[in-house]
Amino acid sequence: MIPLKRLKRKKRRDETYAVGQYISMSPDKARRVIDQIRGCSYEEAIRILDLMPYRACYPIFKLIYSAAANGVHHKRHNEDYLVIMKAEVNKGTTMKKLKPRARGRSYMIKRPTCHITIVLRDFSFYEDFKAYIKLVSGEERQKVLRDLQWDGYGADIYEAYHKY
Repeated sequence: MIPLKRLKRKKRRDETYAVGQYISMSPDKARRVIDQIRGCSYEEAIRILDLMPYRACYPIFKLIYSAAANGVHHKRHNEDYLVIMKAEVNKGTTMKKLKPRARGRSYMIKRPTCHITIVLRDFSFYEDFKAYIKLVSGEERQKVLRDLQWDGYGADIYEAYHKY
C-alpha cells in the first residue's frame, strides 16, 4: 500500500498568523473572548480587548499584536487593512499537580491549557487589485483572473472584483 502524503495548505501572501501554545487557561474561557473579536478589524479588536474584563484578554491581545507585527515586518502589510479571518482555540494538555491534604493524603489539581491561533488577512491587496484590474483590457483581465485562480486567490479575488 502506498502511503498518502499529507496535503499542505498553500501559504497565502496576504495572510499572517501567530500561535500561542500551552497558555494556562481553560479553552472555554478563551473561546468566550475569541468569539467576540472574530471577523473584526485589527484596531477594533484591540479596542474591544482593552475594554473587556476577562483574564483571557491579555494573552489574546498579545497574540493579535504579534500577528500584526509579523505581517508588517515580514510581509509589509498595512495595519489599517488587517482583519481577523480565523481565530481558534484548541484544548492543550492538562498539567497535574498534587496538593497535600490531611492524614497524609494528596489531592490532584488539574490546570487546563489551550492553544490559540490568530490569522490576519491584509485587504489592501484587494484594493490594489481593484485599481489594477480597471486599467487592464478585457482579454488581459480574464487571463489575470485565470492565472490567479491557480495561485490560491481565485475565489477571493473573484468576489472582490465583482463586489465593487
